[in-house]
Parts: sequence; C-alpha cells; structure tokens
Amino acid sequence: MSLAVMGLTFNSCSDSDNNSSKDITEDEAQNLDYTSENAAAWGNYAVNVARLLANDSKELYNKWANEYADGFKNHDRSITGYSTAIECVEEIIEGSIDIASEVGTQKIGEPVGYWNNGQRTKALYAVESWYSFHSREDYMNNILSIANAFLGVCIDIDNNVPLTDSDKQKAAANSIYTKGMANSELAAHTAAIWDNIVATHNAIYNIPNPFRNNIGSTQAIAAMDACAALTKSLENLEALIEERKMSEADAQAVVEQFVDVVVMPTYKSLVEKNRALQTAVNAFEKSPSNATFEAACNAWMAARKPWESSEAFLFGPVAELGLDPNMDSWPLDAVGIANLLKSQKWNEMEWTGEYEEPDEDDPDNSTAQAKAIEAAQALRGYHTLEYLLFKNGKPRTVK
Repeated sequence: MSLAVMGLTFNSCSDSDNNSSKDITEDEAQNLDYTSENAAAWGNYAVNVARLLANDSKELYNKWANEYADGFKNHDRSITGYSTAIECVEEIIEGSIDIASEVGTQKIGEPVGYWNNGQRTKALYAVESWYSFHSREDYMNNILSIANAFLGVCIDIDNNVPLTDSDKQKAAANSIYTKGMANSELAAHTAAIWDNIVATHNAIYNIPNPFRNNIGSTQAIAAMDACAALTKSLENLEALIEERKMSEADAQAVVEQFVDVVVMPTYKSLVEKNRALQTAVNAFEKSPSNATFEAACNAWMAARKPWESSEAFLFGPVAELGLDPNMDSWPLDAVGIANLLKSQKWNEMEWTGEYEEPDEDDPDNSTAQAKAIEAAQALRGYHTLEYLLFKNGKPRTVK
C-alpha cells in the first residue's frame, strides 16, 4: 500500500466548483508540480497565503485582547452572548465536546469509513493534512487543546512522544476544575476525564505514521473508540454543570484562568508563529531553493501547532469573523488553486462584508455572499500553503 500511496499526488474532495473552470482539468490539478515555468507564480501564491494567515492570526488575537477576553471573563452578554460564569464554562466544555467528536467521527472516522467500504482512493484524500503527512500530529494537538481548556494550563509537549504518568500527575494537580471544588461528585468526574484525555492522546499517537498509509489499522479504530469515550465523559461533565453542581464562584475561577492562561497565550503564539511562517515563505519566494523550501515547511509545522491546539475553543471571534475557514478550510478546490496559479488574481482569496456561513444541509440555498466567501476561503489558509510547500510528506524541491 505504501508504494501505491507514495505515487499519489493532490486531489480535492470538495464538491464545490465555485472556483473551477475548464481551463485546467482535475487530473492536471492533481499532478501539478513546482517547475521553472510556474516558479514565480508559485512563490507569489505562497507569499499571499502566508500574508493572509498572519493577518488573520493578528485579527483573532486583537479581537480577544481588545474586547472579547474581558467580555468573556465578565460574562458581558452584549459582547459574548453569555450572562453568567456557568454559561461560559458550559461553552468551554461544549467546544471540547465538539473537537473530541470531530476527531473521532470525522477526521479519523470518515477516512476509516470510506476505507472499510472499499472506497480506498476516497479514503486517502479524506485525510486532513496528508500533503505534509502531519495528520496524526494535528489530531494529537486537537486533543491537547481539550487538555489545555480542561486544565487551564498550556501543556507544551513533543508530539513525537506520548503523554506520561508524570505529565498526567503534574497537569491533574493544576486542574482548574478540581481546585477548590466543594462538590465531590464533580471533582471525581473531572479526574476520570483527565484519564480519558491521556488515553485518547496516546491512542492517536499509537496510529502508525503517516495516518493516510494506515487508515485500515486497528490503531485507528482504537483511536476512534478513545475519542468516543472522551466525548461521552465530557458530555457527562456538561450535564453535571447544567445541574449546577459547580458554584458560580468556582465557574468564575475557571473562566478567568481559561482566558488568561490558555486562550491568550495560545493566540499570542499563533501570531508569533505565523509571523515567522510569513518570513520563511518570503525568503523562499525571494530565493527559491531546497533549503528555503524546507525552512518554510518547518515554519508551517510550527505555525500549525498553536492553531490545532486552539480548536477546543472555536467560539467567539474565530467563529463570528469566519477565521476558522479562512485559516483551515478543508478540503480544497484543487482546480481552483491551479487556475489561480495560472491567472495570478490573488484578490480572489479575499472577501469583504460580514461573514456568512454556507448552508451545509442545502448548499444551493446558500446566499450569494456565503458562496463567494466559501469560494475565496477554499483558495487560502494552512492547507493551500501546505499543498504549495509539501509533496508526499516532504518539502518540495527546486528542479
């Protein structure tokens, strides 16, 4: 299987053809490579995508720093929509539930489902971040985002190793959900959740790398099961919170530590890492070489971590401003990307006006604004830049 996989190149799983024309065929888009003929356009495209990523990161951080952080800590309904600390805690838990479920049922589950149904090619291209072979690390960072939101700390670990008992003990001792809790039922349940977080992170680590070469593995199934158990335990915690097992005072302490110790440092790192990514991509564009390709790839992986480690809190400005699909739209329109390389109309990646989400249940019923935004977002973000920088898990090369 590995030999077959390594021979495959880019394919889009998108059903949208908003950016697609008949100028370039799907097969041509899939097999597009960096050459001397398209080198200038390729570099310009990468520079513009990196610029937008840097701008979006800064906008997200500034929105929290200038308004939303205080609004969330003060549960200012006019800013956040929440009027109590308990409601804010429920939102934090809901965000963790969403990403735990998404990792298990979609990011891992969809490729596994296609694979088990005999749709092997579709399974391969349903894997997120397969150009860089970075999928497993993305999923582990998603679980890390749950750990950080749950504990109220930013755990900085190397994704090439599993979580250890020492990590577990140190993190559990600092949990914002167990500190000062008067309710023993709630405190006991939070300890069980941490066990599930560790088990899920390590189950994903156990999937042989890269995931796209091991979709049918027993380890992938085990990781899905671990995600399901984590999701269920978080749902049980949410139910206890809804039953007011947590006091408003304890909830306030959770909210304040979550904002000050988790969200703001994570988004600050996101700004810094995307600024470094922009610098690396600019250096590549100015002087294309195997070395600058590799440096840009390393910067991409570094910038990816704080983003994936923030996916447990995709609420507030990141949702309201459309910054999630701006930065992390998946899957991409391969033909649209190829056509943009050809036309070099970089403004097609940008959109104006208020953000509108497309109607997922009935895309044809989406507004013209929503369709235009979705088309622009499919041409930018981490995965477009990943495609421009990586091929089959390695930095592209100058030929």
